[in-house]
Amino acid sequence: MRALVVYESMFGNTQTIARAIADGLATRMAVDVVEIGGASAAVPGDVDLLVVGGPTHAFGMSRPNTRQSAAQQATSGLVSKGQGMREWLTALPGGAAQAAAVAFDTRVKIPLIPGAARRGAEKLLRRKGFRILTGSQSFYVSGTPGPLLEGEAERARSWGVVLATARETDAHQLA
Repeated sequence: MRALVVYESMFGNTQTIARAIADGLATRMAVDVVEIGGASAAVPGDVDLLVVGGPTHAFGMSRPNTRQSAAQQATSGLVSKGQGMREWLTALPGGAAQAAAVAFDTRVKIPLIPGAARRGAEKLLRRKGFRILTGSQSFYVSGTPGPLLEGEAERARSWGVVLATARETDAHQLA
């Protein structure tokens, strides 16, 4: 089994979460981690699980204007400098029959604030024909540039293990 983790990250927080998720997935399957600018235009046919993630900007996935705003706030440059998750998912061809998918995001932890990038990503994945393996997940930062709240990277790694186990179970049920 093989997983592909594709992420968009402005300040490095989402990148840290993506790598932690990949560490958890790697306990049970081969994993590739790719920044959105290096992601291919299609999901390779041997991928069994696609994990996508990005930061929440203005209650959803980033847009060119929100990425421009992030660039103005960055003190040491952005991790993802080109297209965002929204554009990549929109251009993505339909999902392979055997591939499941799941989404995650990073966001500020403020009660009662609606919107999350993961919801929009999951919706686009469904439209593209991917089976959603399990509910999407948010990981929290203390403010727009971060840092991640204490324990979030560990929680992401644990979620990666859960995803790998769920994908193995899913594959056996489909067989």
